Amino acid sequence: MKPSLTKNNSYFPYLLLFIQPIFMATNIIVARGGVEYVPPVSLAFWRWLTVFLILLPFFYGEILSNKKFINKEFWKLFFLGSMGCGVCGAFPFIAGMSTTMANMGIIYTSSPVFIIILSVMFFKDKINSSRILGLVLCLIGVLAIISKGNLDLLINFKFTSGDLWMIGAAMGWAIYSIYLLNWKSKFSLMARFTLIAMFGAISLFPFYILEEIFYFNTSFNNNFIFWVLFAAISPGIIAFTLYTKVQKYLGASLTGFTLYIFSIYSAIYGIILFDEALLNFHYFGAAFVFAGVYLARKIKS
Repeated sequence: MKPSLTKNNSYFPYLLLFIQPIFMATNIIVARGGVEYVPPVSLAFWRWLTVFLILLPFFYGEILSNKKFINKEFWKLFFLGSMGCGVCGAFPFIAGMSTTMANMGIIYTSSPVFIIILSVMFFKDKINSSRILGLVLCLIGVLAIISKGNLDLLINFKFTSGDLWMIGAAMGWAIYSIYLLNWKSKFSLMARFTLIAMFGAISLFPFYILEEIFYFNTSFNNNFIFWVLFAAISPGIIAFTLYTKVQKYLGASLTGFTLYIFSIYSAIYGIILFDEALLNFHYFGAAFVFAGVYLARKIKS
């Protein structure tokens, strides 16, 4: 059954489709601005621990009453936490140290392509010529962005390390999305998200300790508090809650377009906050990615 709107002829859910990425894209602000004050893995760890601590009082009763299911779903929850909060949480912050917001936003839109590939490989999803063409166009677009439109960089594999970290994040989000959809749970959506945040923090903890010992030391000051809270609330709790609202009213397929709107807001944030410039290869790459994703998502009738 298709989701129905709360009111006939209501434009509110469609408005949310454009509002949600405003908060989702602030994760890129954290990735570019927050890492100047808080080390990337530390920022990811404390962010998801904070999300867990904020949500726990609201969903403690449900989690406690269904605690027997935690053991049954333990490895699934841990895997989702390590992918959604670990890989997707830390990789963009590491990427933000050496690439631009426009690059991060546009490269992240390749995630639906990885979702298609993994769905075909592991869940026997069907693929048609339209999706194959979409994959090729997205690949061209992503390569154009990470090579910065320079064929020599592409041939010699001299990519920015941050661009490669973002591809890893896009793949991590694809894995997280596929298994989040296909693994059923006894917990409600938000209670499950609370547990995923907890396991995400647990999966990040050993890497946080290694970062503290060998790379960077975290300064627990006002900047730390601001960026951790901002990361936890805006691109974390608010973005996730609005996403579930959009999905409830418009369905999963249309809600997926938030990711593409997300890349546009990321580039705008970069221009406004970090004086970044949109160059020709950004337009070229974005055009191919959007065209490719549109074809890849198109279902043959």
